[in-house]
Amino acid sequence: MSEPQSPASRYDPQALEDRWQRRWSESGCDRTPTTGKRPFYALSMFPYPSGNLHMGHVRNYVITDVIARAARMRGHQVLQPMGWDAFGLPAENAAIERGVEPGPWTDQNIASMREQLKRLGLSIDWDREVTTCHSDYYRWTQWLFLQFLEAGLAYQKDATVNWDPIDQTVLANEQVDGDGRSWRSGALVEKRKLRQWFLKITAYADQLLDDLDTLSGWPERVRTMQANWIGRSTGAELTFEVVDAAGTPTGQQITVFTTRPDTIFGVSYVVLAPEHPLVTVLSSAEQQLAVKAFVELVSRQSEQERTADDTPKRGVPLGARVRNPANGALIPIWIADYVLAEYGTGAVMGVPAHDQRDFVFARQYELPVQPVIVPEGSVEHTSDGGAFTGSGVLMQSGRFDGLTSTAAKEAIVAAAETEGWGEARVQYRLRDWLISRQRYWGCPIPVIHCNSCGVVPVPAEHLPVELPRHVAFSAKGGSPLAQLESWVVVDCPCCGKPARRETDTMDTFMCSSWYYLRYADPHNSDLPFTKDAVNRWLPVDQYVGGIEHAILHLLYSRFFTKVLRDRGLLDFNEPFARLLTQGMVQGITYKNPQTGKYIAPADVADPSDPRDPESGQLLETFYEKMSKSKYNGVDPAVVIERYGADTARMFILFKAPPEKDLEWDDADVEGQFRFLQRLWRLVDTAVGRDLSLAGLGAEAAVVAATAQVQNPSPAFSDAELELRRAVHSAIAAIDEDLNDPYQFNTAVAELMKLSNALNSHGETCREPVLIEALSALVVLLAPFAPHLASELWQQLGGQGDVHQQPWPLVDASALVRSTVPLVIQIKGKVRGSLDVPADADKETLESLALASDIATKWLDGKPPSRVIVVPGKLVNLVP
Repeated sequence: MSEPQSPASRYDPQALEDRWQRRWSESGCDRTPTTGKRPFYALSMFPYPSGNLHMGHVRNYVITDVIARAARMRGHQVLQPMGWDAFGLPAENAAIERGVEPGPWTDQNIASMREQLKRLGLSIDWDREVTTCHSDYYRWTQWLFLQFLEAGLAYQKDATVNWDPIDQTVLANEQVDGDGRSWRSGALVEKRKLRQWFLKITAYADQLLDDLDTLSGWPERVRTMQANWIGRSTGAELTFEVVDAAGTPTGQQITVFTTRPDTIFGVSYVVLAPEHPLVTVLSSAEQQLAVKAFVELVSRQSEQERTADDTPKRGVPLGARVRNPANGALIPIWIADYVLAEYGTGAVMGVPAHDQRDFVFARQYELPVQPVIVPEGSVEHTSDGGAFTGSGVLMQSGRFDGLTSTAAKEAIVAAAETEGWGEARVQYRLRDWLISRQRYWGCPIPVIHCNSCGVVPVPAEHLPVELPRHVAFSAKGGSPLAQLESWVVVDCPCCGKPARRETDTMDTFMCSSWYYLRYADPHNSDLPFTKDAVNRWLPVDQYVGGIEHAILHLLYSRFFTKVLRDRGLLDFNEPFARLLTQGMVQGITYKNPQTGKYIAPADVADPSDPRDPESGQLLETFYEKMSKSKYNGVDPAVVIERYGADTARMFILFKAPPEKDLEWDDADVEGQFRFLQRLWRLVDTAVGRDLSLAGLGAEAAVVAATAQVQNPSPAFSDAELELRRAVHSAIAAIDEDLNDPYQFNTAVAELMKLSNALNSHGETCREPVLIEALSALVVLLAPFAPHLASELWQQLGGQGDVHQQPWPLVDASALVRSTVPLVIQIKGKVRGSLDVPADADKETLESLALASDIATKWLDGKPPSRVIVVPGKLVNLVP
């Protein structure tokens, strides 16, 4: 079906897309059905409203939209909502820099981004939009906090916290990167002691870890990251008595956690974290100045600096000793930077012969190294080359000599429990979730502090505790709320006496840990959601977002879901059944290796010989995640304005598999635009030939074509058989590509193959076959390029909206081939192929191969010494 030289109409994506977006909005076709079977919940991680979409947003939301549109066409009742993760420091920083209130600034950004999202043609139910900084949402965040408080899972304590000196607020451990810097500001994090609110996520550590095995629809990488973060270790807590100079117990004790109780006889020192409360108590007069100086030095280090494997470990002795409970040996107490107060008990036992970190520390400070385990089959162990960290057989361990490590662990723990100096224990790397933030633009914590009644929850009927307006903002420390006495001072709900509000606000991850539940019942003014509503839609069938949320948002959301289940608010265990973590969008990047300066692509005169426009120095060229600071971003609005949203969608989907990084290429964008133009001309040609669906739906179009299938030959010509085979091969392949694991790139490739088949065979095909092929092509196109598909369906006279058509089914008879290609292999190489009867037996295939021109050419008239036949695939002729 060749393309006309002068098409009667022109593909104008901007006008076309604007028209269809208005129609969809007016018809309400994307609203979520409130009744019906087969619900399907497709959700993208909601964005922070910065005011501008970037290509990472586009990729995320387009992927989810394809999944949602395909699910609708497959007969599902689909929920695809959108909202805004709108609290956070950027809005407060904007208030400081621009002198504007965070609320109006945020709402303005939301309005701008909402319009940008609509230009992408996303089938979002905007009636369910939520905004976390609006009081009709954070009222329920506060209500849920009170659920945690009532369950004993929210508490306040003095704690050493991570302090961001730029943003002037506290960070959770998960918000500090591997270099000890804030995840948002990039500042080196400091340690401070403050009274803070926590959620007891550690109470759910076992469930969070064990239930990872049920998440078969999640990437293995994400599950591994969460498992490592939870970090369950099985071992023992052992107690060492502190003794005075004469060896007499002082009544004080140091408890350590260890996964290697089998090494207890090799302990040559005990180490406390510098922040441990016993440090000042146990420091001798001679060591007090050294200890104080060391504690101050360590306080300026990040956790990552202190624990990194390649960082030298430092410490000082306290001048005090403890007694080893296993053998009575008196050993010194030290403090060291590599021991953290937040992990375990804040104390560890040093076993240099069997722990490499302890070995290095002992060698540095000339502490004893006492081997107590040897490899099985050995009689001695030398520590000259380092620690022996494996399992083996105990030696120099008294009554436990000769036991294997495994047996000794059990025996020593049993002895410790019987004799009162230890017990078996399971320890976790996971710490309780610190949610306090000393900022204004966050959800207020709904408690009141009363001198008479203590901590008093704000009664539910008094929620929301709203943020006050017209607050004075400053970049300096402390919460702006704490400075507003008119807001802080209130009457106690219990006794009526003057009391004070909590002035910390919640970590923004509190708001995003339950938003997916609110979408199921967004207009409920009596509850955050009803059980029936969330049970109908949840767990989310397909969640799409970045890998950077593997530990923070995803772990917290799982925790929230389990707590709310136990509170009787919902009946499922996990929030997200399947998770797709899309790759990053990368742009071409130019960098001067001499200066470290990034150069905008527009300033590079010759990309084949990239030079710094100022110095002429040769630039490095590579792909990197799009970023304003690297000048390598591409504005989605510019792409849509030039090519249309459908082209942007098609490029995003075709360029790379969804979980892989995508390298932006203007030439490939242009290629997708040309492909859509070809589809336009293909349908335009059909319409010009008076070809029409005549009000038929997609299923009726297939019926029209298959009415002649009772006897395929001679009912169908060879060209018609090839075109029908291409149609139903595409249906089968795309149907598979739109099931997890998703392969949108190969699905788009199948659309291209089908359009090529139409161009190759359509000219000689009869109308029913062409109608079937064109109908299938447009329907299959609909999830990927929804505007163009709608327009082409209308031009063809199709019934209703293309997006309301059922997903096409494969006609197995159309895939049956009367002939199949047979590869001819001679002298170990493929020399050509033949079309042979599909039901030919081995003897027939051998005869056809030997009689072929291919055999004549390559065998030089000589018979082969051997013939190998693989029916339906190849014949190998061995000379």
